Amino acid sequence: MKLPLLIDLDGVLRIDKEPAPYIEEFFEYLKKSRRHACILSNSTLSTANDVRTFFEFNGIHTRIPILTASEAAAMYARSRYRRVSVYCTEHIKALFNGILDYEHPQAIIIGDYGKKWDFETMNEIFKKVHEGAEIIAMHKNRYWKTPEDGKLMDVGPFVVAIEYAANKPSTLIGKPSPLYFSSALNLLGFDLSQKFLMLGDDMETDIQAAKNLGADSILIYTGKTQHPLPPDSVIKPDYEAMNLLEVIDLLEKSN
Repeated sequence: MKLPLLIDLDGVLRIDKEPAPYIEEFFEYLKKSRRHACILSNSTLSTANDVRTFFEFNGIHTRIPILTASEAAAMYARSRYRRVSVYCTEHIKALFNGILDYEHPQAIIIGDYGKKWDFETMNEIFKKVHEGAEIIAMHKNRYWKTPEDGKLMDVGPFVVAIEYAANKPSTLIGKPSPLYFSSALNLLGFDLSQKFLMLGDDMETDIQAAKNLGADSILIYTGKTQHPLPPDSVIKPDYEAMNLLEVIDLLEKSN
């Protein structure tokens, strides 16, 4: 039986806001080979529908399931809390309608807040956490890249600052959290007790995170990580590929 495949979105299937080279061939191969696959995105700016709309706008059609960190966070919150304060874009905040509460929250959900981050916001969150609210991080990425601005600080540094000030750890939802990998595998009818493949461009949140769970990893050099890896790299992917065509070749040779 072929191993289920989890696929990172940005840096793998979407590069600088454009579909990756050979993406249509890649999706067609997955369809013909009948390999179970799920697309993952640590983005807290998009929903699965947004991602699918991006593909369709570019003439790319796929039925592969998509799971974003924002939707995983909403599912997690609804299963555990009745009142949450959410700090992210209005578009994503709508996923939490019905349990939003900014007076007496049981948990604080933190996602991408863009240029709204300031001292007042940070201190507001700190006070709620200090009064007993739990911290839920949609993800804790250090930085991300845009074609316009290059590298930008991501959610992670803000979450860590709040953790430090409140002396309280957060619960991580997105990669590299096992919660996220488990949720994606569950969509495919699998779980963490079964081996899987992870295709990604980030050495920490994709490759090492998957290896920590006993998965095989494929590092693709179309995103964050530059080729070649330094000889002293502590993280060692199981496979490496320069593009999606090479990924197809690797999958042909693996289970």
